[in-house]
Amino acid sequence: MNLPRPHTIGCVVLTLNAERHLPYCLPPLLQSSLKPRVLVIDSSSSDNTVGLAQSMGAETLVIPRSAFNHGTTREQARRHLNTDIVSMHTQDAYLTDVYALEKMVLPLTEGKAAVAYARQIPHHGADFFESFPREYNYPAHSHIRVIADISQYGVYTFFCSDSCAAYANEALDMIGGFSPVLLGEDTVAVAKMLRKGLKIAYVAEALVQHSHRYTLWQEFQRNFDTGYARKGFAELLACDSGDTGRGMVFVKQMMGRLKREAPHLMPYAFLQCVVKWLGYRVGRSSHNAPTWFKKALSSQAYYWKNQEEAEGL
Repeated sequence: MNLPRPHTIGCVVLTLNAERHLPYCLPPLLQSSLKPRVLVIDSSSSDNTVGLAQSMGAETLVIPRSAFNHGTTREQARRHLNTDIVSMHTQDAYLTDVYALEKMVLPLTEGKAAVAYARQIPHHGADFFESFPREYNYPAHSHIRVIADISQYGVYTFFCSDSCAAYANEALDMIGGFSPVLLGEDTVAVAKMLRKGLKIAYVAEALVQHSHRYTLWQEFQRNFDTGYARKGFAELLACDSGDTGRGMVFVKQMMGRLKREAPHLMPYAFLQCVVKWLGYRVGRSSHNAPTWFKKALSSQAYYWKNQEEAEGL
């Protein structure tokens, strides 16, 4: 894929009541030597997110909170910017320096990949359960993946995170843009690109701080959403090992680490794994369940509200 030169670059930051995050997430983008257009697309915040973003130098676009969707909102933003390259960011993901964006998009500008994503490291003060998933999913060395690598990486072949990822707009156009989804618009987009013969780059040199502390109920909800979404795109994401194989490796490595370093945390870790597994399995099995049931177990309330409205409930 040959991008035009010089490349125009846009950055999309999705926000909701993000006033406290903007001083950390926006400056590395606004001060980048690439001089990107930075667009904050806000879901009708009740704080000063929009005003602060504008005062810092970002463009803003406000949408109704009920209209938010992980896929269609990003699609709206990237079409609004209409740049050669568009990077996606969440409000709680902080690039560690002003060079990180440049490092992340380099595989795109050099024509080596159609999508690239940064290495996530935990926020300062993150606990083990926030930090270990980052270590597991974001190794220290960069690489490029193609669809043929599915035999080596399994479902991880399609892994990407729109908390900090960049796309060639031409590649997104090739797949019809971001799909409307409950969750995982990044995974779906990458899978479609790879199956068209394009490449994804993991850029370990581009660092972004991003981690979360979830309750057990929140873990259940997120994994319910993941299971539901993955079932809906089962054919697109099909591979021999599937999610279960990678999940088992994660559990084995996590428990091994805890056994050596913090055995007192093993009971909670076991409980957390059970909750995640249950959420995932229930989500995968819920496609024919009534909307009210799915809404009750999901973390994405507005998605199901829109579904209810579409069904006339």
